[in-house]
Amino acid sequence: MQRGNVLVIGNSGVGKSTLINAVLGEEKAETGWGTKGMTAHLEIYESDEIPFRIIDSVGFEPSFIKKKQAVNAVKKWSKNSMKEGNEDNQINVIWFCVDGTSSKLFPETIKNLFSATSIWETIPIIVVITKSYSVPEREQNIEMVNNAFAKQKRYSKNLRKVIPVVASTYVLNDSAYAAPEGITELIDATNELMPEGVKAAENDINNFKLNRKRALAQSIVGVSTTAGVVVGAVPVPFADAMILSPIEIAEINALAQVYGINKNEESKRFFNSIVEVGTVSIAAKAVISGLKAIPGVNLAAGIINAIIAGSFVAAIGEGTIYAFEQVYLGKKTVEDIDWVKKVMESRLSTEFIDKVTLLAEQITETTDKKAIGKIILEAFVAKK
Repeated sequence: MQRGNVLVIGNSGVGKSTLINAVLGEEKAETGWGTKGMTAHLEIYESDEIPFRIIDSVGFEPSFIKKKQAVNAVKKWSKNSMKEGNEDNQINVIWFCVDGTSSKLFPETIKNLFSATSIWETIPIIVVITKSYSVPEREQNIEMVNNAFAKQKRYSKNLRKVIPVVASTYVLNDSAYAAPEGITELIDATNELMPEGVKAAENDINNFKLNRKRALAQSIVGVSTTAGVVVGAVPVPFADAMILSPIEIAEINALAQVYGINKNEESKRFFNSIVEVGTVSIAAKAVISGLKAIPGVNLAAGIINAIIAGSFVAAIGEGTIYAFEQVYLGKKTVEDIDWVKKVMESRLSTEFIDKVTLLAEQITETTDKKAIGKIILEAFVAKK
């Protein structure tokens, strides 16, 4: 990426366009009077005079629908910037514009900021207090911003600077005016933060993609777990875990597709090791033996079998997600057979038996299969 990008965001009419023109040194962003902002969509501005590009966003309007549209416009831009070929549009620093003539920073405005930029969890934020005409009020405004961000536990660490700015000369009367100031300080602060912002954007994108993959993977585990419950509920003796083999194979193949792990000769042993642990391994047999009768639980054999089968599939699925994530992140390879066996066997440990026992205590004869699957998932699937 040749240049870093700054996202300018804030309420409509706060003076974002005027700020952009002051930074660029020329009239590129359209400005206008009143509270209604002039920007209808996100636009990029750049100049040979500054080493970063500026992304002007849609202003937050009082109307719920328009506010939602403004938030969604930034979200859409952010997601598009993750696509191949759009890397130059990634966001590296955020200028959050706050009107200096307002007496307080409304929590709703901060909520809109974080909603719109939720993908960029660690991007540095500079709060720009626009229209900062009153020098005596500046300290009060800075304190207002710091206090408001301090209440935001997740994002408070992102706030790096609070800079009062007068973007254009403001005439008070014939003999008094507020001269432009704060612009060069804002440019310098942004330049200092840009290297951190570029690195943060890369990490945020990787985390976003990983979390999306994890969500998709866990939905696969959910479907597979319910399938395991249905198979286990069939009134036949649950002698071993082999009856779950087709479900586990389908589950593992689907998860591999999510993480982009192709099934070839190199990875076949990796896949087979996971299936083996979940079906005919010593760990699987030990679990089956330990769960033939759950002490203190008076449920029909079919219900017990359904709980065991669903738990097997959920545990194997969650273990597979972990294993595939490590391969996806480059921390492990499909050649690490012994490692993946240990990972999967750890999923069928004494802790597994304890979880199944607790699950059996929560389920009754009248609990339907989908509900059983949901209860199992809540116990086994790792939360972010």
